[in-house]
Amino acid sequence: MPEARKPAKSDPRASVPDLCNRVSGGDHSARNRRAMAPTVIESGVHLILGGARSGKSKFAEDMVIAAGGGTYIATGRAWDDEMRDRISHHKQRRGPLWATIEEPHDLCGVLSRLDQHSEGPVLVDCLTLWITNLMINEDNIDQEVDQLCDLLPRLALPVLLVSNEVGFGIVPENAMARAFRDHAGRLHQRVAALARRVTLVVAGIPMTVK
Repeated sequence: MPEARKPAKSDPRASVPDLCNRVSGGDHSARNRRAMAPTVIESGVHLILGGARSGKSKFAEDMVIAAGGGTYIATGRAWDDEMRDRISHHKQRRGPLWATIEEPHDLCGVLSRLDQHSEGPVLVDCLTLWITNLMINEDNIDQEVDQLCDLLPRLALPVLLVSNEVGFGIVPENAMARAFRDHAGRLHQRVAALARRVTLVVAGIPMTVK
């Protein structure tokens, strides 16, 4: 008579991931990947905020790449070697799925032209550098912001606007830095009010605000 086989002893560690999945509702990493790269981009404005090196630009880029590519409006200017390195890094990361337009000032003009001649999503990176350029040029920032906020709701294209959240830190010590913070904060409030979606990215993790 063959000897009865003993049931295999289960490893309690092997059940930990399954237990976590049952308790939490699934694989967090898979869900996060799906959240960070949706294949369909809604029409309207999506404001994406985050601090320096928060992953906000990559989050926005992943959305557009998953949708098949689009147009990248870069507002940065290569003032020094550090800024040139940043711009070069962003270009290398984007790859061939992008049409890149470098426009530090006339954001409304570029968006209007794209709305007439393009159909894919548009990513603007970033609004805070655009504000910086307007300040350096001594342009009428309130007027420029008014024009942008009047234009955005009328655009048929999906538009992703990346910007630095600058309101979490201490009050800046000099007047120009305080003015920049105030301009950026007021701009974010106005764009968020008209946006279909608002996302805050912290440590690479997107959190839905609106």
